[in-house]
Amino acid sequence: MIRKPLHMSLLTLCVIILFAGAFFTRCASIGTPSGGPRDSIPPAVLGAMPELYTTQFNDDKIYITFNEYVQLKDQQKELYTSPQMKKPPKLLLRGKNLIIELVKDSLSPNTTYAIEFGATVADNNEGNPLHGLRYVFSTGDSIDSMLMSGYTEDSHKGDSLGRAFIYFFEADSIEKHEEYDSTMFKYKPSKIARSQKNGIFIAQNLKPVNYRVYAFWDSNDNQTYEPSIDKVGFLDQEYNPAQMPPFAMWYDSLRRYPSADPQLYFRMFQDVSFARQNLQESKRTDCHRIELQFSAANPEIRELTIDGVPNDKIIIEPITRGRDTLALWLNVPSESLPDTLHTHITYLKHDSVRVLQEHSEDLKLVWRLIETREQERERERLEKEKKKAEDEGREWIEPERPSTFQFDNLSKSIEVIPDEYITLGFATPPTRFDSTRFELISWGEQKDTLKESIIFMPDSISPRKWHLKSKWVKERKYQLHIPTDALADITGEGNDSLDINIDVADIDKFATLVLDVKPVAVGDEYLLQITDDKGKLVREIQHLGAGKHTISYIPAQDLKMRIIEDKNRNGRWDGGNMVERRQSERAEFYKNDQEEELFTTKTGWEFEFTLDMNKLFAPISMEQLIERLDKREMQRLIKAEEERKKALIEKANEHNHNHNSSGGMGSMGGMLGGAGGMLKGAGGLF
Repeated sequence: MIRKPLHMSLLTLCVIILFAGAFFTRCASIGTPSGGPRDSIPPAVLGAMPELYTTQFNDDKIYITFNEYVQLKDQQKELYTSPQMKKPPKLLLRGKNLIIELVKDSLSPNTTYAIEFGATVADNNEGNPLHGLRYVFSTGDSIDSMLMSGYTEDSHKGDSLGRAFIYFFEADSIEKHEEYDSTMFKYKPSKIARSQKNGIFIAQNLKPVNYRVYAFWDSNDNQTYEPSIDKVGFLDQEYNPAQMPPFAMWYDSLRRYPSADPQLYFRMFQDVSFARQNLQESKRTDCHRIELQFSAANPEIRELTIDGVPNDKIIIEPITRGRDTLALWLNVPSESLPDTLHTHITYLKHDSVRVLQEHSEDLKLVWRLIETREQERERERLEKEKKKAEDEGREWIEPERPSTFQFDNLSKSIEVIPDEYITLGFATPPTRFDSTRFELISWGEQKDTLKESIIFMPDSISPRKWHLKSKWVKERKYQLHIPTDALADITGEGNDSLDINIDVADIDKFATLVLDVKPVAVGDEYLLQITDDKGKLVREIQHLGAGKHTISYIPAQDLKMRIIEDKNRNGRWDGGNMVERRQSERAEFYKNDQEEELFTTKTGWEFEFTLDMNKLFAPISMEQLIERLDKREMQRLIKAEEERKKALIEKANEHNHNHNSSGGMGSMGGMLGGAGGMLKGAGGLF
């Protein structure tokens, strides 16, 4: 498919978009013969009344006719209007007609409106959505006719972030931002667009005026930007579509929606700095555990009292990185805790003008033990045995039961990397940790047994974790012995005896990376995240500065390197601040000279990389962005084609196995040969 620059009238362009389902996915035949393949073709528009692009619009109903019966799906998620109407339209179905009911006083005068259906309309049988359907009209004498395109990206992952709303505010109609930008909170956008799943958007029906442009990813589908919940992006400049260069636009026949080369580029982040602080939820999740969920990070608690629980017996654990959710562990005997706990909390809460003020609440937290069927049977059995012994005048001794002390995700056999530690996790915070009773022994091939020293370190954040470190030697094997009752949890329950076998990782079974880091400026630091091909984190290296760095024990597999420009040197990626007009820290994937992100490591091999941060974090031009997206799309198509061929071969092998026939692969080979040509016509996609 070949790109063409945008040299067409707006009317022609928008008709193409409106009827894309008909022009690009339909043939002359409408029905599917009985017994034929599954219908994968979306419905087609036959006409609309009033006509598309009606001016001086004053109707309260719009009729759109399709060539088949349709259904409406996900209206709350998919349907929106540009600009927003005072009251949203109502959709009804009558036969093959879609009726759009409007409230007249919901429309503003001299305004071009677009009703964007997204994937709301689908055929009635198979649910194939008609993408790109939009109805445009004007309450004035003319239709706004300008366009702009763009791309929305997750700034941390460095990948497309689709289904984001793009808000266009006319710059002359809102106040200028200096140190405090409240545009997204004080004004309604004059135009709205939405990016497709690939992150590309085409904003239509714009005016030839300067716009201030913002984007947000609506995480809960309420079409309202909520700081700290939704991701947001903003542009540092104003943009006028009449002053933008032409851009290529085409219909993506694989995804079945219009696409384009981007003119605008949004790096989206979650802005947690401007969220209103409030205690959203409080609950008692267990006899000894309370959970407090706040709406913003780092809540400041001035006072916390729980009836019957001394303050020094309350253990606080942050269970999210931003500390917006806290677990309160009650270090008191179970029998002293009633079903209902009365709690008083005073914390700093935002008032209506976003000023933090002291706020007090009384909480009633309820928890009751609900026995399982097995627990109930066991309790009843013991009660019967006890009563029988008492009736017979015998002394009854309750049988010893297994300890309820629990470790958290701890294996009895683990592998450790030299110079790293072992983490012991617990289901509840330990109130007794007698490290003097722990014993670590090692032995070599000659069976010489040595008692090893252990360094114990409590976790800096979680009271439910301890770290153990020793001098791990590859040639030796280790066993950690934790004796009975060396530990105890907040219920007073001690642990059962536990032995953990420890092997030291063999460096010859891993790869090694040698990184030559060339920073942008002296003293710059970076955060390196090594991920697998699906984005799962494998290793993380903080405070990576200038010079050569050797990173051992890298797994042998397909990997990527994400490098984060750690501006504040805190060892983590930080989002931006929309109100203060501060963009998020940049995150970029390392690419070789062929612009490939993925590299493959092998066991026992050493791989050298030069990380030139001036090149990696150079300003991105639209041409470079388009080239990057083209290559990413081509890689996606190649991978999809490889997976399709693999599925065909597996299906053919299964067919041959079932029928014990040798002739099947001959015809299948022809299918694979013909499939190879699919990529030739897809080279211009995206």
